[in-house]
Amino acid sequence: MPSIVAINASPRPTWNTATLVKDAAQGAEEAGATVQYFDLYKLDPFMGCRSCFACKRGKTAGRCAYPDGLTPVLDAIREADGVIIGTPNYLGGVSAGLYALIERLVFQNLTYQTDPRWYHAPATPTLFIMTSNAPDGAYQKGGFYADMLQSKLLVLTNAIGPMRPFVCGSTLQVTDYSHYNWTMFDGEQRHRRHEKVFPLQREQVAEMGAELVTDPWK
Repeated sequence: MPSIVAINASPRPTWNTATLVKDAAQGAEEAGATVQYFDLYKLDPFMGCRSCFACKRGKTAGRCAYPDGLTPVLDAIREADGVIIGTPNYLGGVSAGLYALIERLVFQNLTYQTDPRWYHAPATPTLFIMTSNAPDGAYQKGGFYADMLQSKLLVLTNAIGPMRPFVCGSTLQVTDYSHYNWTMFDGEQRHRRHEKVFPLQREQVAEMGAELVTDPWK
């Protein structure tokens, strides 16, 4: 039975990102996979790479040796047949929690040799979900965030395996916009979109989660 690791890298455990990650995970489960789910911001304290170089020698070569809240996540990803990662766009990038995980994922696998470059071949298919205040078009070719998204996909491809992105733009940020003086956003329009478009996006990621099991990309 395929094993899937699903990671919510948003500090909000029940909002847009978490919902989509859970939908993708459910799609994978219904397709026959077992799923291990992590809320990064509920884990024991963790940090990014400490540059101790223990992952470059001896019995811990190719494996992060520093024990903290990310250890079970790193171990699970190493054994997984597929991965689902969801993050909000924070300040033009991924969340701080996911950035720490990326550091740990990438650095442990670098050999610092010309050949081979990696301790473990990055071959695990991964669904990468990004939620955003910006519209979907900002992530398409020529859009403001297109290069950022591609750079994150490239890094994760080298750390885990082939990526397939899903962007959910123009998200509903809060339940009641009247509590905030946010002149950049039309709260009513966001609610309408959330009611009409978000359910369709949930169906899409569920289908992608199932595909991760039945027809994984390479």
